[in-house]
Amino acid sequence: MSLRSATRTRRVRGELVALALLLAAIAVGFGFGIRLSGSGHFPGAPSTFGEWPILGEWLPHVGIGTPLSIMLAIAVIAWGPGLAARLAWRRLLGLAYLASVGWTFSLALIDGWQRGVAGQLTSQDEYLSEVGGITDIGLMLRTFSSRILDFQHDSWTTHVAGHPPGATLVFVWLDRLGLPGGTWAGIFCVLAGGVVAVAVPVTLAALGKPDLARAVLPFAVLFPGAVWMGVSADGMFAGVTAAGIALLALRTRLSALGGGLLLGFGVFLSYGLVLIGVLALVVCAMTRSWRTLVLALVAAGAVVAIFAWAGFWWFDGYHLVVERYYQGIANDRPYWYWIWANLACLTLVLGPAVAAGLPRAWRSPLIMAAIAVVLLADVSGLSKSEVERIWLPFAVWLVPAAAFLPGSRQRWLAAQAATALIVNHLLLTNW
Repeated sequence: MSLRSATRTRRVRGELVALALLLAAIAVGFGFGIRLSGSGHFPGAPSTFGEWPILGEWLPHVGIGTPLSIMLAIAVIAWGPGLAARLAWRRLLGLAYLASVGWTFSLALIDGWQRGVAGQLTSQDEYLSEVGGITDIGLMLRTFSSRILDFQHDSWTTHVAGHPPGATLVFVWLDRLGLPGGTWAGIFCVLAGGVVAVAVPVTLAALGKPDLARAVLPFAVLFPGAVWMGVSADGMFAGVTAAGIALLALRTRLSALGGGLLLGFGVFLSYGLVLIGVLALVVCAMTRSWRTLVLALVAAGAVVAIFAWAGFWWFDGYHLVVERYYQGIANDRPYWYWIWANLACLTLVLGPAVAAGLPRAWRSPLIMAAIAVVLLADVSGLSKSEVERIWLPFAVWLVPAAAFLPGSRQRWLAAQAATALIVNHLLLTNW
């Protein structure tokens, strides 16, 4: 056997091992989860099939989005790789954005317009339930931390309390702009989340990997995590922070300041997004643009200073959120299960192509940084369940691993699309 053949055999074995581990993680995660949720050993554990490890409900169903999502998937599989290779870059990015938004919307519509889009952010635990009561933004910011802990007469609802005020402010601003309610909020989150399909390839191209950037575009469009991009605020968080990273990679003064502002604001969308700073540092190191880093830090610091001046100190909020987390369901979610069940859940978000591509992508600093971020979030114990949406801002930076796969990519794109379609049709997800 020639050296080339031996190398190819080892790589194929690596892909098969990665896929086997993916399937085993999913099987064990669901198997143990079903047993735990039905055992009564954890009194607060939900009894629905999908809670372990996916938050949702076992409910096979179809909807208006079924034919739309299948047709779009077929189109991207058939023509995506060819268009990605030859279309002009700007036109390609525009097409990728539209296709990504269409894919996310079509998946959401499998659950129907009301359940999948318009009503998704209107439950009593979501942000919109508090928007109507916020008439004074300054007062809201000054008193925000005092309302984080549970069991008070004015405690914030779950999602508002669990995030810094920036997340709620986005929906308050939409309301002030004359775009109130769940429909506009859902549409905005999907449109913002679609930016990921542009930001990730732009980052790769700016880092000197134009061929890899083109190869990843179809995979960024048919991202299985789009099941949870539409509709969740975390999809919007992913779009904001991905755009921030892309702007840093472009390395101009203006883009560095813009990237710093977006990443600084990202920290006030979700406490966990402070980990995106690892990716930002890696991008600046890869480009050796320390001026970019300095400008970005200045811009991000300005965001922190504005929130502090307005009355909200990030560290106060963080410590209170950890306390509230353990006032509730966190105590009923065993750490020993979720430390690996979270990763099983992540495999469904990423899809088999990313799993198969990881053994080939280990030399990519960006992908390794994304893995490190996920592991840090996992071992923290502050991500127990629901990571299918919480980790979306991290997961999107693992998608480039799929572009390292050799040969025809159509079968891998089909596997990605199938993952999303199967999950969305079998489970009625909470997000």
